[in-house]
Amino acid sequence: TYRMAFLDELTGLPGRRALMSLFSVLGPRDVVAMCDIDHFKKFNDTYGHDVGDQVLKMVAGVLGDVSGGGRAYRYGGEEFTIVFPRRDTAYAMQHLERVRQNVEAASFALRDKNRPKEKPKSPASSQKQTTVTVAISIGVADKNKSQGNPMEILKEADKALYRAKKAGRNCVSE
Repeated sequence: TYRMAFLDELTGLPGRRALMSLFSVLGPRDVVAMCDIDHFKKFNDTYGHDVGDQVLKMVAGVLGDVSGGGRAYRYGGEEFTIVFPRRDTAYAMQHLERVRQNVEAASFALRDKNRPKEKPKSPASSQKQTTVTVAISIGVADKNKSQGNPMEILKEADKALYRAKKAGRNCVSE
């Protein structure tokens, strides 16, 4: 029951309910980052929802490995949240930039539609594999910016996310 309530079924990350539970105990010195997969709708429309789900899993895997004590959550759709308890924005920025770079560097190979159902004993070396890049934009805020509760910090991080999108995407913005 706990897994169903607190973990996102697709990505395996803690979900929004777990994030809200964490918000009830966060203290005065916390950083919240909102992350969004750039051009995800276009990606989904071009390659299909099954491939979109694979992209979400890949991005979640990279975000789940965030360094510096950050913890990733699936907020909803193609949005994720990373929380750095008892840290400040200057500290979190280096770890968020690294995670952004890791998503960009992760190669994502599209599976061929004519791919055999079982792995062949000797794979054909002439098979073409299409690789696409995935990028994320990140907005970050801390209590100093909002002077409020964690939900207000989240709103400030969301505003910073939109600034990152306006700045050209694939970047981290305060």
